[in-house]
Parts: sequence; C-alpha cells; structure tokens
Amino acid sequence: MRVPNFAAFDEAGNLYVTDSGVWGDDDGLIYRVSPDGGTAVWTEKPRRFPNGCCLSLDGGALLVIESRGRVISRIPIEDDGSAGRAEPVADLTGSQPDGLALADDGTMLVGCYRPDRLYRISPGGHPEVLAEDPDGIVLNQPANVAFVGPDLDRIAVSSLGGWSLTIAEAGLSGRPLNYPKFG
Repeated sequence: MRVPNFAAFDEAGNLYVTDSGVWGDDDGLIYRVSPDGGTAVWTEKPRRFPNGCCLSLDGGALLVIESRGRVISRIPIEDDGSAGRAEPVADLTGSQPDGLALADDGTMLVGCYRPDRLYRISPGGHPEVLAEDPDGIVLNQPANVAFVGPDLDRIAVSSLGGWSLTIAEAGLSGRPLNYPKFG
C-alpha cells in the first residue's frame, strides 16, 4: 500500500482499504484484506484519489468518495467478492469531499476539506449543505465524519486545519459499523 487512507469492514470480516495514490496522478485503488490476512487489489476504479468509504445499507456495495473527482461512487460487491462496475451516486462539483458516514435511513453525511462544509445527501437526493463555516473557525478543513454516542445520534467531525474534533447533534441515527469476529 502506498497511501492507505480509509477502511471499512463488511459483515464477513473483509477489510476494504482506499489507497488514494498521488494527488493529480489518478492512480488510486482499493485493497481488500480477507479475514486470514490475504491482501489484494480489489479494484483500480475509482482512481481519482479514493478517500472516505463505507458499506451500503444492505452491505452489497462499497460507497467511496473520490476527492479529486468530486463524486461519491458506488461499487457493487459481487457474489464472488469481486468488485462490480463503479457508478456515481452523488456529484459534489465545487467542493473537495473527504469523509463519509451513513445514517440508518441511507442518508450520507460528507465532510468537505474545501470549502469548509458538511453535506447531507438523502437517498436518491441531491447534496444539501448541512453546516458551513466560511471563516474556517469550527469546521476548519473538515475531513472524516462518524456517528458517535450510545444511540449513534451525534456526529464527530475531524478538523484537519484545527487538529480537533467537533461533536454535534445529528438529527438522525448512524448505521452501526461492522466489526470482525476473531476466534
């Protein structure tokens, strides 16, 4: 791995890892690490700086942000575990998306490194600005977004420019993450 960036487990314990590559070279890819540790390139698409990722609600696809492509792509996980054809699900032109979290109703929350904002994208909907900080005081280069708390009803947003976390009420609940089972 050259530039491992973000990871997500599926229900079977496979770990999908985005490798962003070199900014501007469009040489990113995604690895799949099996529960026994075997590691292989899962797909070379999307290539435009793959970044934040998560599993779809049904677990049948990986949702991946392409920061340089300014898009969220959906990559089906085929029955044999291979990657299906990537398809765009949200256009974020005019921003540089970074991190992604999925609510239990399918709503996506996206942290954008530039401009300093968070998007909410309802299932089948268009991006709506959830929060914006034109002065970069609180949301200073927001990157990763995660649902936190006992009920996963708050969000934590990392701030690359401020080296901090911002936690706020989300108004919706997050989809629980998959965790591998050992032993």
